[in-house]
Amino acid sequence: MASAYLQRSIEAGSNGRTWTYSVWLKLSGVRAGSGAHNQVWNCSSDDDSSHYVEIAIKNTDKLDMQFRTGTSGDNGTYLRRITNRVFRDSNAWYHLVLRFDSTQNSNDDRFRVYINGVQETSFDLDGTTATIPQNYQTEISTTNSENRIGRGAGSSSAYWDGEMAHLHFCDGYSYAPTEFGETDTTTGIWKPKVSPSVSYGTNGCFLKFDNSANMGLDSSGQSHNFTVSGTIIQNKDTPSNVFATFNPLDNYYPAMTLSNGNTRALTIGGKYTYIPSTLGMTSGKYYAEIKCTAQSGSQEEFLVGITSTQTTATTHEVGHYGNDYGYNGVAGQYRTSNANTSYGAAYTTGDIIGIAVDLDNNKLYFSKNGVFQNSGVPTSGSTGTGAINITDSSSTVLGAYFFAVCYFSSTNTGTYDANFGNGYFGTTAVSSAQNPDDGNGIFEYDVPAGYRALCTKSLNAEEYS
Repeated sequence: MASAYLQRSIEAGSNGRTWTYSVWLKLSGVRAGSGAHNQVWNCSSDDDSSHYVEIAIKNTDKLDMQFRTGTSGDNGTYLRRITNRVFRDSNAWYHLVLRFDSTQNSNDDRFRVYINGVQETSFDLDGTTATIPQNYQTEISTTNSENRIGRGAGSSSAYWDGEMAHLHFCDGYSYAPTEFGETDTTTGIWKPKVSPSVSYGTNGCFLKFDNSANMGLDSSGQSHNFTVSGTIIQNKDTPSNVFATFNPLDNYYPAMTLSNGNTRALTIGGKYTYIPSTLGMTSGKYYAEIKCTAQSGSQEEFLVGITSTQTTATTHEVGHYGNDYGYNGVAGQYRTSNANTSYGAAYTTGDIIGIAVDLDNNKLYFSKNGVFQNSGVPTSGSTGTGAINITDSSSTVLGAYFFAVCYFSSTNTGTYDANFGNGYFGTTAVSSAQNPDDGNGIFEYDVPAGYRALCTKSLNAEEYS
């Protein structure tokens, strides 16, 4: 969301004592020491510091849940839970369920927190209020309070930085996480129930985020649509099918600046260390597109490719090692083992580079704006017409290949927008909407037959086929 959010006013008749909030979250990166909290949900009047519900990822990467009714000066009650668990996996989706029912006799049953179907029981003592008063009523029951998704109160800039999916708010009902999620019998992964059988109450809602023209559309049947402020991009990345992004946890010396859900990478001037994708490839055929969006220098020193070497605090480019392969924009050469070989056409700002990786035959192909270079034919199999021969992934350092980018300059910077199948370069949708054979992913140019987007559904199909 970054600088966008959803908002709707609370109607009379809400139940502040009993409710359930279920949402799937994907983080854009580690937040430790980065300032303001990353707001998931806020319910309050604007600029009201006395009455609110606030759920956020703290700048320590912990989940922070706060409830306040009135200030300490007027006998108000302030409750808080902070997890000891930190949330730092920017590739996975987390399923968060908050189950509040202050009518319960047992304090332990009045507020329960679940992550991926498992109850959270370890909390930071410095930020935890031990007792929730019986029949305590949260701000959710206050008429005309603002129910905000992805932003704090007032002029707060603590917007949600990441993705959300399948958001349920059940007003007046306490539900277990098994109402909203279940374990996949094949993979063992916790996944969403697409159409759970729950009730929503006076102010409840179910936001699927499946209508790109109306991201605040309520699918609960209550017609509690939210107003969209800013631009919210619909993403193909979902809890049921995770797509690769650039990896903020493998981003060193100096770290590139990532944005747009970690699909945009800005290199840092003075260094040319690369950044890889979150997901890797060990077998099968995969395709991605990288747009060379901007550069600070005059030479086309873009470098796009694949790597199987983990980035370190040593300044090396894609293609420095023998198991790295990069396509260089300056002269259209490919680079590996710290050497360049004549390959294809030069490219520059605005060009889209396609990467087709065939790990069944250990071949690599690059395209420029839809045209494969060196007369390459990605469907030629073991013949490898026009291909770059690559080392078998099973014999490489990490045992897998990852898509990667860097800017091959010691002074200038470059900006890349990756389309790993999400269908966007930055915030701009692709114009032609080409799909791989299995239908998972959207690309600008035609995807060679047999190649897939780098996403969990495609990887699972390869694993379990």
